[in-house]
Amino acid sequence: MRPVIGITTYVEPATFTVWQDMPAALLPYMYVEAVVRAGGQPVLLPPAGDPVSALRGLDGLVLAGGGDIDPARYGEPAHERTGYVREFRDEAEFALLAAALDRGLPYLGVCRGMQVLNVALGGSLHQHLPDVVGHAGHSPAPGRFGPLPVTPVPGTRLAKILGERPVTVPHYHHQAIDRLGPGLTITATAEDGTVEAVEPDTAGFALAVQWHPEAGEDDALFEALVRAC
Repeated sequence: MRPVIGITTYVEPATFTVWQDMPAALLPYMYVEAVVRAGGQPVLLPPAGDPVSALRGLDGLVLAGGGDIDPARYGEPAHERTGYVREFRDEAEFALLAAALDRGLPYLGVCRGMQVLNVALGGSLHQHLPDVVGHAGHSPAPGRFGPLPVTPVPGTRLAKILGERPVTVPHYHHQAIDRLGPGLTITATAEDGTVEAVEPDTAGFALAVQWHPEAGEDDALFEALVRAC
């Protein structure tokens, strides 16, 4: 039996077959493929109804990438470059995350999924990373990933999965952790100092990365999640 892995989704206007700008619950198929290759059975979780109730049927949870979190959640006004805020998605995913951590459900946060974890635990975000690091390498162009190296922190759960040497991974994020949430440990950074991975101080499997492992060639993070499940 493949462990059942829930993956959160976007809700955005989409064009498919004969439909133009039809509201759709959607997810880049790379996430689905990565979970399947790792040995899991993906199930998509739209931010509607009571998604927390679906956790009873899940063995693990992936909070996927997406638009920006409402900065009011960490007490700041919106930057002019903050965008694609979807309050209904914030509400669903913050509730899912809290329930998953409370139950010890194996958890992997990807990009926005790491930011949700940090904000949920009392942290804040840099709302436009180029203002901080002085370059756009973490999000080089719309719809294009940027390859940048990250360095895992020795002795962390992440380092046990990826090793302790720098690894080049696909990035697509214009926001990142500013103030670290209490109870989180930084487990990887980029050369410019950007926080690229964190782990909560919990006994079970829970980690989050700022890059997009589903877009890379190494499935180690998804395989680790499936093993934990």
